[in-house]
Amino acid sequence: MQSQITIRPAVEADFQAIARITVDSYLAAGYFDSADHPYMQQIQDVAARAAKATIWVAERDRQVVGSVTLALAGEPFADIALPDELEFRMLVVDPAVQRSGAGKAMVEAIIAHAKSLEGIAGVALTTGGTWESAHGLYRKTGFKRVPERDWLIPGTDIKLLVYRLDVQST
Repeated sequence: MQSQITIRPAVEADFQAIARITVDSYLAAGYFDSADHPYMQQIQDVAARAAKATIWVAERDRQVVGSVTLALAGEPFADIALPDELEFRMLVVDPAVQRSGAGKAMVEAIIAHAKSLEGIAGVALTTGGTWESAHGLYRKTGFKRVPERDWLIPGTDIKLLVYRLDVQST
C-alpha cells in the first residue's frame, strides 16, 4: 500500500526538488525539447517564483513528489484568474511516481483551499491542448472546459485551454 501524501507550503529546502520535478515532468511529457528553453529556465527559478506566488508541495515519505503554484487575480503568476477565482499553474508530479495519487491530492487540496477563501467562487487553470493525462485529472476532479477563455501564448501559435471548477456551495 502507498504511504500517505501530504500537501504543504513549500519551503526553501524544497526548491531544488521542485525545479528538478518541474523540468523532468515537462520534458517527460514532451512539452519542451530541452531544459534550456527560455520558459524552462524561468520555471526552474523556484526562489523567484516563491517570492511572488504561493507554492505547495506534495510529499510522500518525507520526499517531495510534486508541486503546484497558486495565484489570485492581479498577482504576478496569475495568467487567467478572474477576480473571484483561484488559479493554479505548473502542477507537476515526479515522472517516477506519476499516477500514484499525488496530482489528485494536490488538486483536491487546492479545491478545499479555494472553498475556504472569502470571495472565491471558482478555481481556474490553463493546460496545453495535447496534455491528455492532465485533462483526465481535471475532468475527474470536476473541472469543466471554458473554451471561450482559451488563449495563445504571446508570440506563438500555441493555444492553451482553460478549465474551471465552481466551488461556491449552492
